[in-house]
Amino acid sequence: MDPYPPVLRRCLEELQKLPGIGPRSAQRILFHLLSRGGAGGLAEALSNLERDVERCPACRAYRNRGEECPLCDDPRRDPSLLCIVESPGEVYLVEATAEFRGLYHVLHGLLSPLRGVSPAALGLESLLRRIREREVEEVILATPPTAEGEATASYILEILKERVGKVSRIGFGLPVGSDLQYVDSQTLSRALTGRRDLMKAP
Repeated sequence: MDPYPPVLRRCLEELQKLPGIGPRSAQRILFHLLSRGGAGGLAEALSNLERDVERCPACRAYRNRGEECPLCDDPRRDPSLLCIVESPGEVYLVEATAEFRGLYHVLHGLLSPLRGVSPAALGLESLLRRIREREVEEVILATPPTAEGEATASYILEILKERVGKVSRIGFGLPVGSDLQYVDSQTLSRALTGRRDLMKAP
């Protein structure tokens, strides 16, 4: 017989769907919220996400619904530079380095035929449209150095070769097999500074 009341069991199951949260971590979070009376505030904040947050149609990061994107509409940013990342969280990791002042394109995934992730799911049509409209001069591929990340970078390189003057790839300072989600800002800063041009012969 399950020792948890149905409401608690449901909460534990939902918490365990979060990345990096196992049964014990879910239990600690749940009991912390119950003992500190913080469940109501968290529930309200989470419920506001669907109502008040939307994807920016240009960069595909998140913005307040109906408002300007704080990234795309910042006049201090360089529109000739475009950094491509896998997820919205990586935008803020790159921002924390203070090394990049261009624009972003968020893929929301990586190419994976086995999981049914096709080029259409990554918003590549809107990427090409932005490159045409904004006269992008350099695209920085900041996908992770995993098999799927490299395959995605290679695919994007192929479709951009005739459209932009320079396509570079971050690499220096990032160990093979690492994920940007777990890289500190100093290492990511070195990777951005030491990016390599993929369109030049090795």
